[in-house]
Amino acid sequence: MTVRIGFTPGPLPPEAVGHDHLRALVDLGERRGYDSIWLSDRVVGGRFPLEPVVALSMVAAYSDTLKFGASVLALPLRNPVLLAKELATLDYLSKGRLLPAVGLGQEDPAEYEACGVAKEGRGARADEAIRVMRRLWEEERVTHRGRFFTLSDVSIRPRPVQKPSPPIWIGGRSKAAQRRVGRLGDGWLVSQAAPREVEQGRKLIFDTAARHNRVVDPDHIGTMLGFYVAPSIKAAAAVAEEGVLQHRPGVHYSEYCALGPPETVAGLIADYVAAGATKFVVRPMCPASQADEQLDIFGRDVLPLFHK
Repeated sequence: MTVRIGFTPGPLPPEAVGHDHLRALVDLGERRGYDSIWLSDRVVGGRFPLEPVVALSMVAAYSDTLKFGASVLALPLRNPVLLAKELATLDYLSKGRLLPAVGLGQEDPAEYEACGVAKEGRGARADEAIRVMRRLWEEERVTHRGRFFTLSDVSIRPRPVQKPSPPIWIGGRSKAAQRRVGRLGDGWLVSQAAPREVEQGRKLIFDTAARHNRVVDPDHIGTMLGFYVAPSIKAAAAVAEEGVLQHRPGVHYSEYCALGPPETVAGLIADYVAAGATKFVVRPMCPASQADEQLDIFGRDVLPLFHK
């Protein structure tokens, strides 16, 4: 299995993310040999102001090599027919570089209210949306009668380049999310999970897939990983703790954030690889003013350790 490492800029103030900065991030990714770039999805408010599907169309135009995706799209907030059309267009125009990743979205009920969608039943809504999108990508004409969506002899153009359809990655750390991957997804992209949790989740995904007569590619297990490269773990932690870290009850951040010298950062990635993860989306755990520099340092000092 090949280790592939992409990146996300993480939380940024609105004034920092314009045309020039987005292009600079793409150029950095190409120059340092990152596999992919990922943009956050926050429909209402949020620390990343750009709408990801629109912004990713710019990424597709800026680069001929980087893959790209959203980490992750809040699927229950979106109409699956329109989203399937948008993502198919992105895949078509980028010649197959789209990595669609979806999840249930944030816990804040205000976002659902603002989008005219009930938060209740969001899991079932996401399940049905995944099925609808996959059918639209794979079938010539689709008729569907479901709990949330109705389609009568519908087709979309253009069709995605990736066949039979782009692989659908599903986010989420819960067992319900892991089972959703096994039942409906092609890959798992989890955040704030320790290597031991990735190993456990991987097993549940494969067991669930087997029960549903499906196969999830063992190479499609991924994690988002916060990092900060510094001369010492203590120095890195001091920066990361300045309001950037998102703490989990009962799990210390050192289990799911790579902080310290390049060899320490690479060591945690190696632990994830041993647990069965081969896809990574790294995120600088620092103030916005240092984020681009940290992505450059990671690309210079850590990436080459996995691309020998």
